[in-house]
Amino acid sequence: MNNQNFITFNNEIFSNNNHILFDIINKLESIINDLNTNTEIENINQKIRNIILQINNLINNNISNTYKIRKDINNFISSIKNIKKEKYENGDKYEGEFKNGKADGKGKYYFINGDKYEGEFKKDRFNGKGIYYYKDGDIYEGDFKHNKRDGKGIYISINKCKYNGEYKNDQRDGKGIMYYENGRYEGDFRNDKKEGQGIYYYNNGDREMGDYLKGNKIGKHVILHKDGNISTKNY
Repeated sequence: MNNQNFITFNNEIFSNNNHILFDIINKLESIINDLNTNTEIENINQKIRNIILQINNLINNNISNTYKIRKDINNFISSIKNIKKEKYENGDKYEGEFKNGKADGKGKYYFINGDKYEGEFKKDRFNGKGIYYYKDGDIYEGDFKHNKRDGKGIYISINKCKYNGEYKNDQRDGKGIMYYENGRYEGDFRNDKKEGQGIYYYNNGDREMGDYLKGNKIGKHVILHKDGNISTKNY
């Protein structure tokens, strides 16, 4: 809940002259502050339980205009209860949403080796859209499935190489584009290497078309030179 929402809450509270609701807002703000610090989750949960008791008292006393406020506060509490921080035995840390005791929803995972993942989780695994920051500076942004790159994504390396295309089981697999310092390759990939048909576009304007196997050129390649001439080369 942002500051503007709290201002709206406070205006409604003052209009009803209800100090109990005002106290609830203060406690909600306190919980938000705790989430930005290293406060233990159990302490936050206890604050939430206390707020729920106060809301129940409001409902039982039939205080006027309570329904809308109760709905907004309950929605807020529900979202807060799903946000947790956890540190694992290996030193890794997780911060985000939980469901049934597992990381589920949006969150951040900090590896002790310096890597970081930020995105969607499902049953304690990277599943959905996310960004993986490698400690050496490389970045992958795209689809994940069961902790692996799977689907479409973009990988940017500090050595100026870039890949934009399909992944399967954590490897480049399918159609994609690989950018190099001297040009780019557009075509098929398999098991993380160029494999199948592809075209290499050189920075000087030449184009080379042919087949690849395990990252190597094979067979007859046709080269279309920028001056219009055509040549071939066998590998």
